[in-house]
Amino acid sequence: MGATANGKKDRRNKKLGKKGENMAAKYLKKQGYKILKRNFKTPFGEIDIIAMQQDTVAFVEVKTRLSDIYGAPSESVTRQKCRRYALGAKYFFAERKVDYTIRFDIIEIFEGKINHIISAFEGR
Repeated sequence: MGATANGKKDRRNKKLGKKGENMAAKYLKKQGYKILKRNFKTPFGEIDIIAMQQDTVAFVEVKTRLSDIYGAPSESVTRQKCRRYALGAKYFFAERKVDYTIRFDIIEIFEGKINHIISAFEGR
């Protein structure tokens, strides 16, 4: 694949990811979450969505796929990604008092359907 084809693919993937993140944020709001941050940049990487419901703060990785050729969207969340999210959560709370339950979720979007995996990083 040439540079132009790769560039088109990258733009298409970014657009798909943005659409998925918008769907996920809308879904979370309907579930009673307050969106605290979107695309929160940390020295360890970006956190797609930080949302709060009652006394729980969820750090949410959004994975959107058009095809399952590479497996379920959530399968692409590696141990390294989980570690970066944990470090990102510490960074987020660095200058705040933490009196919340903290959780790491994945929202996978496949064929327009949303699957919210709560506490998805456990065991990874």
